[in-house]
Amino acid sequence: MECCPGMSDPHAPDPATRDTADPAYTQRLRDLEGAGWKQRLDVQRPYRWNLRRLHPGRVLDVGCGIGRNLTHLDGNGVGVDHNAESVATARSRGLTAYTAEEFAASADAVPGAFDSLLVAHVLEHLDVATQRDLLATYLPYVREGGRVILITPQEAGFRTDATHVRFVDAVGCDLALREHGWRAVSRQSFPFPRVVGRVFPYNEFVVVGERDPDA
Repeated sequence: MECCPGMSDPHAPDPATRDTADPAYTQRLRDLEGAGWKQRLDVQRPYRWNLRRLHPGRVLDVGCGIGRNLTHLDGNGVGVDHNAESVATARSRGLTAYTAEEFAASADAVPGAFDSLLVAHVLEHLDVATQRDLLATYLPYVREGGRVILITPQEAGFRTDATHVRFVDAVGCDLALREHGWRAVSRQSFPFPRVVGRVFPYNEFVVVGERDPDA
């Protein structure tokens, strides 16, 4: 679902986009990503570097939005999103992306076919039951020895989107993994220390999980 704050007032959510499945939400993502100042400064460079340094391999990007993270990974993977307009935008960029229904019926929906499951800026949009169902649906597509990468916004970022319903910190990500027999093997506040996330809307929790051998 690929959320990111705007420049004009990064602490104010847009009341016009309260449904992540709405085409208006896709337009919001396009507008935010395409802002001229962001292109000139390449504000995604550190996030692109951080994702690549995790060496995620072939990724199943659930909640891929318009494909920003897949682009960071040079298209090495498949995106899934419940917003058909976002999926269409990702495809227009040359990426492989599906709605959930399309993915389930596709040749890419092979258990164990992906090195990593990426769930970036998604869990904060979901209640606990929906989160549980989403992970249960997509974790089987990760190969044995593969990983899960969970990314969620910190406080300032959480406040920027009216579709955020639940604050999910690193502990919350760890709990989400444990429910499915996985465990966190690394926890990171990026790009700055945790305290910065209370005022800087671009700070993220980045949690990497692996299957728990004792589960």
